[in-house]
Amino acid sequence: MRDGAVHPGAWWLWALGLGVAATRTTNPLLLALLVAVSAYVVTARRPHAPWSRSYDAFVKLALAVIAVRLVFTVVFGSGVPGTRVLVTLPEVPLPAWAQGIRLGGEVTAEGLAYGLYQAMKLAALLICVGAANALANPSRLLKAVPGALYETGVAVVVALTFAPHLIADVRRLRAARRLRGRPDKGVRGLLQVGLPVLEGALERSVALAAAMDARGYGRTARVPAAVRRTTAALTLGGLLGVCAGTYGVLTAEGGTYGLPVLLAGLAAALAGLWLGGRRSPRTRYRPDRWNARSGLVAASGAAAAALLALAGARDPAALNPGVVPLTAPGLPLWPAAAVLLGLLPALVTPAPDRPASPEEAS
Repeated sequence: MRDGAVHPGAWWLWALGLGVAATRTTNPLLLALLVAVSAYVVTARRPHAPWSRSYDAFVKLALAVIAVRLVFTVVFGSGVPGTRVLVTLPEVPLPAWAQGIRLGGEVTAEGLAYGLYQAMKLAALLICVGAANALANPSRLLKAVPGALYETGVAVVVALTFAPHLIADVRRLRAARRLRGRPDKGVRGLLQVGLPVLEGALERSVALAAAMDARGYGRTARVPAAVRRTTAALTLGGLLGVCAGTYGVLTAEGGTYGLPVLLAGLAAALAGLWLGGRRSPRTRYRPDRWNARSGLVAASGAAAAALLALAGARDPAALNPGVVPLTAPGLPLWPAAAVLLGLLPALVTPAPDRPASPEEAS
């Protein structure tokens, strides 16, 4: 790890903080600001590595989510009553057991606005995850996983690196086909590119399995049965507490019990992970250190999430604008300032190393 570099877990905490902030609002202006903040940080601090190019794919996936949600809203309706009819589609009569569902009929501006707001929330969450995937080195992230979660961490890291490698393979093969004067678009081009991509993925999987077997992956030390049972009880109870506490924090009904349950669940889960780490003794070569910059990066995302949650409790109408009657949403000032805290990583972290040009390499 280079001196002053950011811990990969800090990037994920920053991105998850922005994602939690996105779940607290349906204001399209705030959601667009969240996406702009994540895009700026990714553009400024994304390293020059194949796995960092997956951000564009997440953006395209987010746009596809918005398009699909709007199509469903047009075809099936949104359940929001509206008076501004944009178009009337032929309506298909449905049986009595399908009460409450319509197919076709009037498409209102209020219903489209509601569908757009909800789709933008999910799209912003996907883009935040894509930002973490583009900024955090997966192999370095695996080194920071506790010993009790090592096997799970390997599976997650392999899954996270699969998409970037797949995108890199598709780009490489499409460029090679263009150089040979062969089509790289359309159904035919997709079919002829897909087989080499799948073949490369299979070869990487076989090589990874051989490397893991050679390094003794999956071997564990012997521990007493009482320790194993205590570890399982603490981990399971802690994870249940985290789930219940998170639900309480994210909903208005559970505001009184959410935070205490979440903290108790985290404490139990951490104790279970510490005990479980005794089954998987591991050493780390040049482990990543959590420095001040990492703390600032993680704190900026957490601050944005906490301030938006507080704003939602004090002024829910500003963060969740209504659509009936349909009015233009406004941009609340101090929630927008809280979102701008997510720009802090672009100011406190070092710029990525510029790749050497062919002239410099020679």
